[in-house]
Amino acid sequence: MPQRTLDPTAVLPSSEASPSAVSAPAARRSSDTPPPAPGPVSLEGIGDVVDAGRPSGYAHLGERRLPTLGRLVAAARGAASSLRRPTLWPTRRGHWQPAPRAARRHASGRLRVTTVALEPNSFVSGPADHPARPHGMEVLYLVSGRAHLIASAPDGQMRSASELAEGRARVVGAPVGGAARGHHFLVNTGDEVAVVVRVTA
Repeated sequence: MPQRTLDPTAVLPSSEASPSAVSAPAARRSSDTPPPAPGPVSLEGIGDVVDAGRPSGYAHLGERRLPTLGRLVAAARGAASSLRRPTLWPTRRGHWQPAPRAARRHASGRLRVTTVALEPNSFVSGPADHPARPHGMEVLYLVSGRAHLIASAPDGQMRSASELAEGRARVVGAPVGGAARGHHFLVNTGDEVAVVVRVTA
């Protein structure tokens, strides 16, 4: 039987289907149901959201409502301006005592306002170590006269001396490590009575 040869110019049919051969996608039947709507979102298991605003139960994560340094300075400045009148100065010299009401009204919340009057060449202990207030702050403000804040070593040797400048607040704290590491003293280094107001948080 004679064999037929393939004409070299002949075009073979493609293995891919022609565009006309591709059938259009089937139309969605009316019986198809829409996808289910998402259910309500539950916060269960999202600890950061569920526990927001609740006490943590850990002491070191407890909220500390300490006043800002700006509040202390503003209270000290206001109290000092109220004490410009010598009639409001402490009559008992050399001891910290509560400031008059006119000076205390500038402090709100838990701020404590005290004042001291020092004779020339006298001194009073400065900020003390308060175990109940490990994060406390104190601000000194010069009302009248001249005074220096002295830091001393446990053996009494002076470590530093800084003058309280008029019109400027001095932020101080307890000596590092408590009284075993040294002390602070407020000294009248002028020729007249020195009056200083202290605001403690």
